[in-house]
Amino acid sequence: MSLYKKLVKKPLKKLGEASAVMWLISLVFYLYAKFVGLTTRWRTERVEEFHQLAREKGGVILVIWHGRALMLPFFKQRNLPLDALVSLHRDGRMIAGLLKRFGIGIIGGSSNENAKGGALDLMRTLKKETSICIIPDGPRGPRMIMGRSPIYYAQKTGKPIVGGAYSIKSSKIIEKAWDKMMIPFPFSRGVCKISEPLYVPADASEEELEKYRQEMENRLNQISIECDQEMGLSPILPDKNAVNIKHHRK
Repeated sequence: MSLYKKLVKKPLKKLGEASAVMWLISLVFYLYAKFVGLTTRWRTERVEEFHQLAREKGGVILVIWHGRALMLPFFKQRNLPLDALVSLHRDGRMIAGLLKRFGIGIIGGSSNENAKGGALDLMRTLKKETSICIIPDGPRGPRMIMGRSPIYYAQKTGKPIVGGAYSIKSSKIIEKAWDKMMIPFPFSRGVCKISEPLYVPADASEEELEKYRQEMENRLNQISIECDQEMGLSPILPDKNAVNIKHHRK
């Protein structure tokens, strides 16, 4: 181990994983997201319909891309119960702290970590008539490629799936990040869109489930691209390196 790694890099990594540091970072993210949300001139599409649908159906399954997870909690109504599946790794814990401050419950797990436990908790949550939020390309990508898990939850529970996306005209895209994370700036214009709901029949075959998965992925990508275009930004697109990835991954 080099002297730099021993004396600088390793201690900083441990410091960054400390609970107190995680708490502080999530607080900063929350305050910033709240400030941006309040100072942005928003145009919304189907957001109110999403809230109404959640009440009428006793919960829905909301899917959002990893790169657009910062601002969407701002649109949650205070009296709308919503739990989110969040990875247990370091970044996930920071996201969890942010979501909790917006009144969103946390379910620990992902497609890679505590997958079985997370799935059971999600099913219990939906049965309690609480909506759930899933980031279907997290925690490591590929960007904007959806796994099949949300489709299975919709099939088993009868709950509709909707996608959520936003874009803000004055933003910084983290180009080196796998998810092309959007960091919005305050005092700008923004748009937030919710897709039309998708229902998955209980008796759908494996082949049909893949078609529903592709359809939901297309809808989420479509509203994401529309948001960027309406704000005059170059649209963030799915990971080109994911062309050969099997789309039926769970």
